Amino acid sequence: MLQCFYPKEYLDSTYLIDFEKMYQQGYRGIIFDIDNTLVPHGLPADKRAIALFKRLKSIGYKVTMLSNNKEPRVKMFCDAVGAPYIYKAGKPNPAKYRQAMKNMQTDEKNTLFVGDQIFTDIWGANKAGIYSILVKPIHPKEEIQIVLKRYLEKIVLAGYHRYKRKQK
Repeated sequence: MLQCFYPKEYLDSTYLIDFEKMYQQGYRGIIFDIDNTLVPHGLPADKRAIALFKRLKSIGYKVTMLSNNKEPRVKMFCDAVGAPYIYKAGKPNPAKYRQAMKNMQTDEKNTLFVGDQIFTDIWGANKAGIYSILVKPIHPKEEIQIVLKRYLEKIVLAGYHRYKRKQK
């Protein structure tokens, strides 16, 4: 029942993903959430984020940022990392995920999604048929509506961990 919310992978950080390995496996596009996935909520791109996007481009990836935030916040980050974006995405609605894939000229089979929230990021990616990677939030300070969702996420994550143990 809760499996629609389960990511394909759950990692400590975006910065620990083996993007070279994923490229070798055939992935060519990556859709990212921004806040608490790449930088703490509301902050500009830092040196680590800028270096990551430089690395991804050198590997050969196409990237797009997908955010439910307003354009000024999204544009500020994306201008710094040199990435296209879609703002006010309406996640978990899969329509903007599909638009991002169309813009990158990728499809469900060769696109990754990386985000920190189950009920927006991961659920939307799963509905769009994309390989979803959930990462732990970078910083504990979040808006109140997100803090409340984190309690429900703990229930889903407990089920996810039981599911993964049974698969082994």
